[in-house]
Amino acid sequence: MSKWTTADIPDQTGRRFVVTGANSGLGAETAKALANAGATVTMACRNLNKAQPVATEIGPNATVAQLDLADLASVRAFAENFDGADVLINNAGVMAVPMRRTADGFEMQMGTNHLGHFALTALLLPTITDRVVTLSSGMHQIGRIDLDDLNWEKRKYRRWRAYGDSKMANLMFGKELAERLAAAGSSATSMIAHPGYAATELQGRSETVEDVFMKFGNKIFAQSAAGGALPTLYAATSPDAANGMFYGPTELFGSRGAPGVSGYRKRADDTAFRGELWALSEQLTKTEFAI
Repeated sequence: MSKWTTADIPDQTGRRFVVTGANSGLGAETAKALANAGATVTMACRNLNKAQPVATEIGPNATVAQLDLADLASVRAFAENFDGADVLINNAGVMAVPMRRTADGFEMQMGTNHLGHFALTALLLPTITDRVVTLSSGMHQIGRIDLDDLNWEKRKYRRWRAYGDSKMANLMFGKELAERLAAAGSSATSMIAHPGYAATELQGRSETVEDVFMKFGNKIFAQSAAGGALPTLYAATSPDAANGMFYGPTELFGSRGAPGVSGYRKRADDTAFRGELWALSEQLTKTEFAI
């Protein structure tokens, strides 16, 4: 596995994938690699104008569908028109943005990165035949989720802490989903992945001077978006990817390189806390999992 590349993706002919946020960056590279391996890919995107050129480049194996994870009405509309897939890849996300709220009043990062994907997965899971892959980040390490103020209504907003919280929530969700699927005797599995330090459009949205440094870092230090997509592709396609595991790059302290099992903050293994986050997420999104 240490030298795993897109050349190792098994033939995906006849398999269907949904990739959220596939209009650029990691999502676009993931969609391209899957289609190259024979898969049919639904690119679930908020910005259709940006998504369509990517789909055109991919060819007939790619279709575009409207999905705004910051609006639960959009999530439900997507689910109503969904007729099943083998794999759901929860890829879309925002990072370190100024204080904003989703259409449903959630803090934008938690609302998009976690709650939107939580609701989407709940609604689609009965028609997912193989696996769910949820994108986290090495920045989950700074996450300190406050269940009493998940949406930053009582505290002074800290954009990087909010991002870390949302990425810890992604990791906890993926692990909790894995355990619940196993306990239910489901054949479906749940994996989590992170891209290391990859150059994407995710950086440079803070609207602060930090954007200058992040764009510089993308040019000098980061690996490509295609490299960053490898852990996702491994989790989504490899027969060796295991339920509940967290995959990421294996070189330079997990920032780049071929995919492998990734370390993580052990807070993510707190099953009681994960259960509370799950229950709160169901309450906020008004969705329930059929497992």
